[in-house]
Amino acid sequence: MVKMIVVIIMAAILCTGCAHVISKDVLKEVNRNVGFAELRKSPQSYQGEMVLLGGVIVRVKYKEDVTLLEIYQTEMDREDRPIDLDVSGGRFLAQYGGFLDREIYRKGREVTIAGIVKGAKIMKLGEIDYLYPYLLIRDIHLWETEKPRTYDPYPWYPIGPWGMRGPWGPWGPWYYPY
Repeated sequence: MVKMIVVIIMAAILCTGCAHVISKDVLKEVNRNVGFAELRKSPQSYQGEMVLLGGVIVRVKYKEDVTLLEIYQTEMDREDRPIDLDVSGGRFLAQYGGFLDREIYRKGREVTIAGIVKGAKIMKLGEIDYLYPYLLIRDIHLWETEKPRTYDPYPWYPIGPWGMRGPWGPWGPWYYPY
């Protein structure tokens, strides 16, 4: 009986850790075979396909009853969180049918978007005409910003005037290299 309760508790913990940021119903429709490089080259070829993209917000615009996000694409990790924010395959536009507050969905925030490809839109990017893949957002997840630590994670181990947590460096007094 006790073993059964422990197994149930462990299963519940594991299942909550595996929850995806995009709803299951939407994920079923996503075509994971469409990469951003292919989408960028020929957005019209994938019109009507559901894709999953991650990136960082560059700009937010409002038009009538919709919000338009300009996002630079990044690779995603296994949880579909944007990673390696200094590398991008390009930019895309994502339209949300409603209001997304510019103070929350602001420049620099990481997002994961599941959206339907509607084609392409050419807009000015600086002085060039840039071809943006254009998506209609079905589901969006705004990732929390990581706050810098305001505390010492090892308060019991004093740094001291030597800078490396004591005169012996990070190894402690038991280190003897010879």
